[in-house]
Amino acid sequence: MPHEGEPLEQLGFLTIGSFDPADPGPGHESTLAVIELGERLGFDSAWLRHRHLQPGISSPVAVLAAATQRTSRIRLGTAVTPLGWENPLRLAEDLATVDVLSGGRLHPGVSVGPPMHFERVRAALYPDTADAEDFSYERVLRLLRLLRGERASPFRGTEGIEVFSDRVEPHSPGLASRVWYGGASLRSAAWAGQQGLNLLTSSVVRAEGSEDFAEIQASHLRAFRAAHPAGAAARASQGLVVIPTDSATPAQRDRYAAYVAARTPRTRSPQGPGRMLFAPDLLGTGEEIAAQLHAHAGYREVREVVFALPFGFEHEDYVQLLTDIAGRLGPALGWRPAGGVP
Repeated sequence: MPHEGEPLEQLGFLTIGSFDPADPGPGHESTLAVIELGERLGFDSAWLRHRHLQPGISSPVAVLAAATQRTSRIRLGTAVTPLGWENPLRLAEDLATVDVLSGGRLHPGVSVGPPMHFERVRAALYPDTADAEDFSYERVLRLLRLLRGERASPFRGTEGIEVFSDRVEPHSPGLASRVWYGGASLRSAAWAGQQGLNLLTSSVVRAEGSEDFAEIQASHLRAFRAAHPAGAAARASQGLVVIPTDSATPAQRDRYAAYVAARTPRTRSPQGPGRMLFAPDLLGTGEEIAAQLHAHAGYREVREVVFALPFGFEHEDYVQLLTDIAGRLGPALGWRPAGGVP
């Protein structure tokens, strides 16, 4: 694991893809431009987060389909798709289509549970079946079976001039092995390991037996690998918000500091009845953030990271942050950019 002096192997970033509801086009274009920049800077992966009924990317799979045509190397992922909003069969078709378009670069991240604010949206989302919907881990298993090419219909053959398959089409071999589970609890981390999935750790965790975020995240990673057939070789990624300031202007540094200060109080104790604990944002130069990460119990359990970009910043801020993550923070962690980028 990457203690100080041991190199980080994979570096990715996550964005929410904010936009102006009155004019959503520029925000979506900005998200695609950020992904293109990430590829040029040598990032290993770019991930989109779902935001339903909010001014953030509501359909990452559609946006990633566009990104497949504007990139050639960088891996593309969702972190995460909440399956409570999705029909697993239809989602499997969309994911397989985008994976084919990308040449096998798609890494779907998923989670389960009822949709956020379910009581507000159930009449629109599941007007006839809300009480019958299964929001358990079984929803992930259904998706995996469909991605693996298991039977989706009892019929395969020709009717008249139309040909029908009994599996999801297109079928993209290997896609199921690239599914990640986004877990915020010890139980979810262990379950993901038992199923042989990859694990995306969250910047929000359930406080169970401890109120130390780093130790909780580390315990999830250890439980995941202990349950995974691949053991220590099982893929897991750490997620935190990092805000390097190496090339930031004074005005940017002031705004970034205000952003972190406004969000810090919620990191001091578990929030709400679910006792959810938020990770502190990491602000400073690349060298300063690297020192914090090397001291972080969760970071010491991973070989790859997906750093989250802050919400609501301007496009030029994201350009500065990505440039500093790739050019300052990454090298301070021993990471080398992909694709031959110097």
